[in-house]
Amino acid sequence: MSTTVIAPLLVALCTAILTLLTRPNLRLLQGVSLLGAVAYLGAVAALFDRVVGGETLVYQVGDWAAPFGITLVGDALAAFMLGLAAIVSVGVLAHAVLYVDDFGQRLSFHPLYHFMMVGVSGSFLTGDIFNLFVWFEVMLMSSYVLVLFYGGKQHTRAALNYVVLNLLGSAVMLVAIGGIYATTGTLNMADLARRLADPAAYDVNVLPVLGLAAVLFSVFALKAGLVPFQFWVPAAYRAAPAPVTAMLAGVVKKVGVYAVVRLYFTIFAAASLPRALSLPGLAGDSALDFFGPVLFLMAAASVLFGGVGAVGRDDLDSVLAYSSISQVGFIVLPLAVAATVPSVRILGVTACLVYAFNHGLAKSLLFLVAGTVRESVGSTDFADLGGVAGRSPVLSAAFFVGALSLVGVPPLSGFFGKFLVFDVAARAFATGAAGAAATLAVALLGAVLTIAYYTRAWNAAFWGEPSERVEEFLGDDGSVVPDGGQSTAEAALSLGGMVVVLVAFAVAVVAFGIGFDVLYGAAEAAARAAVDTGGYVDAVAPAEVVE
Repeated sequence: MSTTVIAPLLVALCTAILTLLTRPNLRLLQGVSLLGAVAYLGAVAALFDRVVGGETLVYQVGDWAAPFGITLVGDALAAFMLGLAAIVSVGVLAHAVLYVDDFGQRLSFHPLYHFMMVGVSGSFLTGDIFNLFVWFEVMLMSSYVLVLFYGGKQHTRAALNYVVLNLLGSAVMLVAIGGIYATTGTLNMADLARRLADPAAYDVNVLPVLGLAAVLFSVFALKAGLVPFQFWVPAAYRAAPAPVTAMLAGVVKKVGVYAVVRLYFTIFAAASLPRALSLPGLAGDSALDFFGPVLFLMAAASVLFGGVGAVGRDDLDSVLAYSSISQVGFIVLPLAVAATVPSVRILGVTACLVYAFNHGLAKSLLFLVAGTVRESVGSTDFADLGGVAGRSPVLSAAFFVGALSLVGVPPLSGFFGKFLVFDVAARAFATGAAGAAATLAVALLGAVLTIAYYTRAWNAAFWGEPSERVEEFLGDDGSVVPDGGQSTAEAALSLGGMVVVLVAFAVAVVAFGIGFDVLYGAAEAAARAAVDTGGYVDAVAPAEVVE
């Protein structure tokens, strides 16, 4: 039993508690918060170093062996997702220290932020489905307040929609989990996979389990913002402070994607598809064949709906919000192929993880750029912008790098993510797999839409002659004209610090592209862990312990 598994969770929890205790002293509060984020990154790095070679670390709370106790599992997949969360979290928090007003930081921002990270960490590390629900709720309760952080009419309406939909999703999730327990007699993921692999020995009826798994999938699709559960995304993303939106898009959405990979490729994949559910044209009889077409339909709808919606928006925040819907479709698209074509299963999951990692970095960068533009100019409407590149070239260059990465321009990390999506679809097409041609068509159309809406956003907001508003609020040297509450020096220092954070994000996007071998190796190891059901079961719940 390794305590390395619980280190990220404990660091996030201790940081959240310490930020509550240090609230009276703002500078101490900020220092503790930033130091906690760096310590979290270190804890994740230590875990990653242990598991990247294929080892699976298990921590049983209270020494109660699985499946009876609470189990935390650290493998290559969990470490990969924690790595994304840790890298994005440090940058977003550094930006938030400069972006969020002092009153908001002292009141609640930092404790809520770190409690959200507690929920994210627990979701990636948990070894049973019920505690996945618990950690989801810890994460979502913090995000509810953060979406409502500004407290205006628009923010209250967006937060209400976000809360109601996610509470409904949580209720459905709890019902599905209860049904799975009633049907299988267990909620431990490893034990569940063992029972689904040999249902006769454990008197398990696979058919209702798959039905309940489908209900559960709708909850994860809601958390990830996949069509047709995407309607909360634009309003929530526009209402929340830019650093919160960056975390929601860059990290919190990925928890839903992780749940799909972990539960459906590691756990439910152990079940054989009942003859009544066998579909013509599919390669095998795994339960994944049941979910593959659903994954494709939702991914394709997300790519196209989000892309078309982004093209038609007239402000930077909305373009990025609808783009997030489209990009999460790209993340799930290779999973749909991987589910139904076993020969590309590992590559498909790898493509999903690489794309998710790049999207986490690049989209967080873009939302922080939009927040910095709003802080500098007072608006993100295209009618108020234009010519920002001439007044603030470094800020604009950061946006340019993030946009090019999501478009898929080499040598940025986004190029490899998009290339892998096309590679998976092309390999499936070469095998004659059903739906592979449609996957290629969706990916190609989505790529064209991505080019269209980011080109439009760049031309409208950053290129050309400066608008009157840009001229009014940004000096010739890119400095911010103070709004009366700040001195010129304070405004310049604040904007300068935000731009430094954006440059760091942009450098990371470039670095992970140039050093893509490292990222690919980690993603491939995570994908192998995701599809190795037997290895997961043996590491977490050995047969002699269960018996």
